[in-house]
Formats: sequence, structure tokens, C-alpha cells
Amino acid sequence: MTRMCMEPRTIHAAVTAPPSKSAAHRALMAAALSGRATVRGVLPSEDMEATLRCLAALGIAFERRGETVSFPGARSSGHPVADCGESGSTLRFFLPLFAALGQDVTFVGRGRLPSRPLTVYEDCLPSHGVTLTRATEEGGIVTVRGRLRGGRFAVDGGVSSQFLTGLLMALPLCDEDSEIVLTSPLQSAGYVDITLSILKEAGVAVEPTAAGYFIKGGQTYRLTDHTVEGDWSQAAFWLASGAVGGAVEVRGLRRDSVQGDRRIEALLREMGARLLWNGEVLRCEKAPLKAIEADVSDVPDLVPVLAVTASYAVGTTRLYNAARLRLKESDRLQTTADLLCALGGRVTETEDALYIDGTKLTGGAADGANDHRIVMSAAVAALAASGTVTVTDAASVQKSWPSFFEEYNAMGGAAYELTNR
Repeated sequence: MTRMCMEPRTIHAAVTAPPSKSAAHRALMAAALSGRATVRGVLPSEDMEATLRCLAALGIAFERRGETVSFPGARSSGHPVADCGESGSTLRFFLPLFAALGQDVTFVGRGRLPSRPLTVYEDCLPSHGVTLTRATEEGGIVTVRGRLRGGRFAVDGGVSSQFLTGLLMALPLCDEDSEIVLTSPLQSAGYVDITLSILKEAGVAVEPTAAGYFIKGGQTYRLTDHTVEGDWSQAAFWLASGAVGGAVEVRGLRRDSVQGDRRIEALLREMGARLLWNGEVLRCEKAPLKAIEADVSDVPDLVPVLAVTASYAVGTTRLYNAARLRLKESDRLQTTADLLCALGGRVTETEDALYIDGTKLTGGAADGANDHRIVMSAAVAALAASGTVTVTDAASVQKSWPSFFEEYNAMGGAAYELTNR
């Protein structure tokens, strides 16, 4: 249990956003299916390693040098076990892909991943030639057998956009044409926009319809060279750091990005932070903050850091339509509330919302819940707290951003590991 202690600091820094983890998952898959291709900007992290392991299990050869992954176009017979680590995106993206390629596989993982829902696939894949058997052994998730056939797929859009992305990437490889019909409004639509953008770049056609999407079968991926754009989801931690702790300039973000978490800019503006674009650099400065009400159904990953920022705002902030956060690496509604309460905040948690009363956080000791976004949010909270903040499970940042604390300190933060004596 790695513990990190962070001291209050006023910061004035210029940083670079890390490459988008969400875009990198999709780009790696599209490049691997294209034959000879290169993807630049693949940040080493546990989630990226999980996706690369699944590509290897598919029998796809690749070479990795730093943040560049190259695919020579070589294929082998693959492996019957695919280790997804704790990456829900990896599991849900690859499950229909293995089936579309007719490769039987058992997915394994750890943490909360084996218990996270696969209901959408369990409901729609069996009628299209695929058998899913939930594993009973420790670490096992599901065994997938059979070849996926195209056709009509009824998909609940309210569970997770990851299921829709998995189908959108797999169905073009089927012999038959397919239609996806959404049976409920789509949540986290920005993530599907990322998928559609990558598919378009790879020459794969997906046609929006009144009820969902039409995908022609027998298509070929043709991605050749792709550079992963900066990650608005991760940059949110730096922008929020500026909003509560001083001023931060963030490079590497696309102003026209389709990433849903680009909304962090608008939300921080609404709270009163000063944000200004200077060319391709976005600056966020501390200013008096006020409470907001925000529907976070499309930006669930922003909730922990938004809640921290709201703790320093005047009034009561309401973040609602957030029930899906209970199915993340932790129950993020509960663990976000627990984090703020442990640091002197006042939070009311309901079934699908958080109400955060603005008050200066005092600091204290918090449980990181083995959740990278909770730990990184604690680091943001520490900047403006009146005392030090200690958080457990700090090593969980390896999941998405291994260099987070190194960059946090370089930015002007003061974080150091506590050792048990």
C-alpha cells in the first residue's frame, strides 16, 4: 500500500498533456488490424500494456520503442488466454473483436474487472453465433467461443459506451452487414466520437441512422500512421490545479477535439476560473469559484476532480446523472465523497449524484481506493488545502499515468512517498 504525502503549494507552471489513453486504445487496435502501421504517442501504462497483451493474444506482432508502437503486418495463431489487467476498455473492446476473427479466448483480469458487467454482450452476442461463459475461477472473467455474425444488434446505450465501441470496431470485419439499434439514450457519447474518428481515419465506413448505426460487412482497416492527441481527461487534473492552486499552462490539447472530456474547459469557466487560449496553449488561473449544477452523464471521468474543485467554490455544487461511476475501478461516487470528507469537506451522496458544499479543505489522510483518479484528485486537493494530504494506494496511477507524481512535482507540487518504519 503505497502512501503519498502532498503539501499545500501555490503553483505557476507550464506542462504538456499526456497522450490520450482512450484514443490510444482505439488507434492501436485499428493499426493492428491494418497490417503495416505505426502509432505514436502510446504512453506506457498498465492499461496500454493490457491492450498490447490482447493484441499479442490475437497473434498480431508489434515492436515498441518508447512511445511508438509499430506493426510489421505479421500474424501468428495467437493465444487462448487474454490478460486485461484492470482495464475495462480493453476487455469490452476486444471481446467482440476476438469473436469477429473467430478466435476462441478466455479473458482474465484482476481488481474489480472480473465483476464489472458484460450484460450488453451477454444479451446480444449469443444470437449472432457467439457463446459467452462467465468464469468461476479466481481472475477469470469470461470465455468466448464462436465466430461473430453480422445482423441487427439491440444495444442499451445507458450502460457504457465501451460496448458500442467494441461492436463498431468488430462488426466491419464480419461478412454480413450490421445494424446497431440503441434502445436507450447513449451515455458518454464523446467516447464513441473518438471511435468514429479513428474508424474514419482507418478507412472504415460507419453510417449514422435515426436509431443507431449501419456498418457494412467485409471492410478492411487501412490505418498507416497515427499520432495520438493530448488527453483532455488527464489534462483536467492540471487545469483544475490551476483553478485552485495558482496558474497552469497546458500544451498539447486540440481545441477541436471530439473528446467528451474537453468539457472540463467549459465547466471550469462556469465555476469562475480564468481560462485563456494563447495559440495552442490553454492557461487556467485561480479565481473566486462558484458552485454549479452539471449533468455528468457524458463526462463521468471528470467527476472526482470536479468535486475537488467544487470544494473550493462558494455554494453547493450538484454533479448528477453519475450512477455509472459505481461500476468503475472503485465505486467512484462513494470514494469521491469519502475522499473529500476525509480532507474536511462536506459532501452528500445520493444514488446518482454528489452535492458538494464549498469549504476550504483542511487536509488529512484519505483512502485512494486503488483508483488512479481518486489518488490524482487527492493531489489536486492538496494544493489549496490548509494542511498536508496523505493518500493510500498511490501506485494506482500506474494504471493510466505512471509519471503523474513526477510531473506533479515538476509543476511545483510537493509530493513524497511515506515509508513504513
